[in-house]
Order: sequence, then C-alpha cells, then structure tokens
Amino acid sequence: MNRIIAVSDIILISIVGSLTVQAKVWTLKDCIEYAIQNNITIRKTSLQHQSAIEDVHQSQANLLPSLSATTSQFVTYNPWPESGSYTVAGDKVQMNVKKVYYNGTYGVNTSWTVWNGNRNRDQVKANQFLAEKASLDSATTAATIQQQIAQLYIQIIYSKEAIEVNRQTLETSKKNEQRGQEFVNVGKMSKADLAQLTSQRAQDEYNLVLVEGNYKDFVRQLKKLLQITDQEPFDVVIPETSDEMALQDIPSVTDVYESALNHRPEIKNYMLGIESSNLQIKMAKAMKLPTVTASAGLSTNTTSISSNAYGKQLKNNFGLGGGFNVNIPLVDNRQKKTAVNKAILTKQDYELGLRDQQTTLYSTIENFWLQAINNQAQYRSARVSTQSAQTSYNLLNEQFEQNLKNIIELMNGKDALMRAQQAELQAKYLTILNIDLLKFYQIGTLK
Repeated sequence: MNRIIAVSDIILISIVGSLTVQAKVWTLKDCIEYAIQNNITIRKTSLQHQSAIEDVHQSQANLLPSLSATTSQFVTYNPWPESGSYTVAGDKVQMNVKKVYYNGTYGVNTSWTVWNGNRNRDQVKANQFLAEKASLDSATTAATIQQQIAQLYIQIIYSKEAIEVNRQTLETSKKNEQRGQEFVNVGKMSKADLAQLTSQRAQDEYNLVLVEGNYKDFVRQLKKLLQITDQEPFDVVIPETSDEMALQDIPSVTDVYESALNHRPEIKNYMLGIESSNLQIKMAKAMKLPTVTASAGLSTNTTSISSNAYGKQLKNNFGLGGGFNVNIPLVDNRQKKTAVNKAILTKQDYELGLRDQQTTLYSTIENFWLQAINNQAQYRSARVSTQSAQTSYNLLNEQFEQNLKNIIELMNGKDALMRAQQAELQAKYLTILNIDLLKFYQIGTLK
C-alpha cells in the first residue's frame, strides 16, 4: 500500500513539474491586454492623468471660502512692575504684585475670492484641459505599445516559420553531403563538388543559428513591452489565416487618414492644446481686472491679570467683523502683456505641432498602405511560385523513382519548395499585418 502511495506521489510530482515548465502560449489579444495593465510607460502616463485630476479637484476647491481657526498663548515676565493689586483684610491692606502673567487669544477667520476676472473659474477649465491631455497622452502611449506588440508578434511568427524551414533545409544539406561522400567513395563525384556540398551545409547551419537568434531577440523585445522579467518559457499562438484575409480589399489612404483624424489621440491632443491656449490667453488678459475678496472673523481673548473668570472674559472680549478688499492693478511691470504674448506663442506652437502630427500620421498610413499593396502583390506571385515548385518537386520525385534523377537533385527540389512556401507565408503574414494596422488607424482597435 505504501509503495502504491509513493508511486502515486511520484506521478503527481511529475505531472505538476511538467505543467510548471510548460510554456504559456500567448495570443495577440493576451499580449495587448497584459501590456495595458503592466507596461511601465503606460502606468506612468496613467499616474500623470491621476495627478492632473487632483489638480482639477484642487482648483474646484479654491472656488470655496477658506476657513481657519487660530489661537495663541503668550506668557510675560515683568520683574519690576510699577503697581499691583491691593486686598483689604480687616484693618490690613495687602498688596499682591504679579510678575508673571499670560494672555490668550482665540479666533476664527474666513476669506473668499468673490471675483478676479473669472480667472479662478477659468483655472478649473484649464486644469480640466490638462487632465484630458494627460488622458490622451496615456491613450497615445497605449496605441504605440499595441502597434509595437503587433509588429513583434508577427516577427516572432515569421521567425518560428523560418526556423522550421531552415532546419529542414539543413537536414537536406546534411543528406546531400552524406550522399556526396558516398559518391566520392565510389568515384561518381569529385572532391571539389563534395567541398561545395560541405560549404552549403555549413552555410545552412549558420542560417539556422541566425534565425534562432532573431527569434530569441524578438521574444526578448516583446517580453520587455510586457514587463516580463522571469525565465519562464514563452511562446505565441500562430493565428489561423486564410487566402481571403490576405487578398481582401485594402482600405484607401484617404479613407483611413480621414477616419484617423477623428479619433487618433495624438491628433486630439494637439487640438485640445489649441483650445487650452485660447483659454490661457483669456486668463492672461484678465490679469488687468480688479480682484474682490471678502473676509470675516470672530475673536476673543483672556488674560491672567484680569480678576474675571475665564468664561466671563471670553464673553466680554468676544467680537466679530467682516469686510471687502478690492485690489486694482495699475502698473504690473509688464506681467499681463508677457503672459498674453507667451500664451499666443504657445497656441502657435500647438498649431504647428498639429500640422506636423497630421503630416506624420498621413506618412505612417501611406507607408502601411504601400507595404500592404507590395506584400499582397508578392503574395500573389509567391502562390504561383509555390505551385510551380510543388509541380517541379513532384516531377523530380517521379524521375527519382525511375532512377532518372539522383538524390541531390531531389533534395534540391524539396529545398526550393520549402523556400517558396516560406516566402508565401511571409508575404501572407505581412499583408495581413499591414491591412490590420490600416484598420487599427481607421477604427482605433487592433484585432
């Protein structure tokens, strides 16, 4: 019985161990969702947005009156007083001189900015603009990260396919080299031809190492975007694709660009900056207007010199008051003019930035469109090449069975077929990627 339990434990440990080392397979959606939650750059921009929201709350609170309570307790030592207090007790008069006494004051004060040219209310709007700009900054960063993830994801898929093709190519080269050695041994091939086969095998080994290194580097870059720092196995899902996906109609540059102008966060950010600049100009011009503030307070005090009780002193010394203060700027040493001019310059800078961003956006969309057009054309040609290579390989196989072709010619035909298939897959994936990126810029979501 104990042996059965022990064996069961070993099997269970083996199963758990195999599950532990099994690589998690990531889809493109998994990568994007994980990056949105964990990417440090995105999280930093999110913190900046939250900080901007706090500024909005503060400016809203500044519209309300302030209220404060104050008190002070002051002790005084007077070693040589001129007089004191006298007490009559029967036929005796006693003099009491206080050299140490203290005063206590208590007050509650309030202040409220009644009007300052609406600058305080406009400041709320200005901070709301900044909060919205921070949100758009975060959205811009997230969109950039999503685009980078999609591109790296496709590169990883290419590399995986390339590794498999290069492995098969290397196996072909090894078989060719081995077969060539056999031909040399029986005198059917020269050593010079064998050296060429050996050189081809070494080159294919180098190519395999190269594509494996590319694959690892693309995985490293993707893990960096996902903020993954462990050494757990990492793999991606190869999505199912169809010819229709690669041969679908490609959206026009104009359609994608016009749609992108309406929802891309980087464009909205500059447009919002122009609106914010207009508000800053208005606030700067309001600096010449008067500021009206209202204030009120109540206070009382006590002292140890008085013979009255503290409660009575608090009552007798109680007082309250209030009033208005009007501050009219006459000479501000050019502060208003400087603020207005700088706000105008900021607006012009946003306008130029908007034009530059629109140009960059158009160029990016046009580049994706050109890549989609070119790769779609390459895919159509690659399909024909693959069919031709397949037909050629089938023919070589038939001739090999009839001893009309040798093993080297057959393996070369197989190698040509594998390369044609890889070229077709690469063109297919690149076409789908660039079409998806065009749709991402057009509708704002990446599938």
